Amino acid sequence: MTDERDGVDLHVARWAAFWKDDPRFEPEIEGALVRMNDIHKWARRADAAAFAGNEAFTMEDYKTLHALMVQPHPMEATPAQLADATHVTRAAMTSRLDRLESAGLVTRQVDPADRRRVIVRPTATGRAEWNKHIFEGMARDRQMLSALSPDELVQLNALLRKVTKSIE
Repeated sequence: MTDERDGVDLHVARWAAFWKDDPRFEPEIEGALVRMNDIHKWARRADAAAFAGNEAFTMEDYKTLHALMVQPHPMEATPAQLADATHVTRAAMTSRLDRLESAGLVTRQVDPADRRRVIVRPTATGRAEWNKHIFEGMARDRQMLSALSPDELVQLNALLRKVTKSIE
C-alpha cells in the first residue's frame, strides 16, 4: 500500500499539533486551501517556464492576445478594455499593443463610428500564435491534472463550483 500523504499533510499536522485544543483551526480547510494554492503556483510556474527566454513572444504578449480573443465580443476590443481585462495600466497596454502591432500580431484602427475610439483586432498571424500557445497551455493543464480520472475531474469541478458559487 502506498503512502497517500503529501507535504501539505505534514504542514497541517504541524499546525494541528500547535492548535490541538483550538476548535477554530480546521485541518481540512487548511489542507484544501494550501493544496489549491500549490496547484495554482505550479500552473503559473509551468506557464512562466514555457515563455522563459522567448523574447519574440512573451507571456505578456500571450496574455494580451488571449484577452483579445476571449472578450465578450471576441477578436475586437479597445485598448482600455484590454487593459482592464489584463489588469494593467492603459499606458502599459499601449506599450504591449505597440509591440504586438510591430510584430504583425494585431491591428489598431480608428472606429469609423467614433473617431475617439481605437479598435484592436488580431491578425491571422496573431490568431495562429494564440492558437499555438493556448493548446500548449492546455497540454500543461492536462499533465497537471493527469492524476485524476475523467469522473474525478467531474467531481472536482462540482465541488469547486459549489465553493465559487458561494463566494460570488
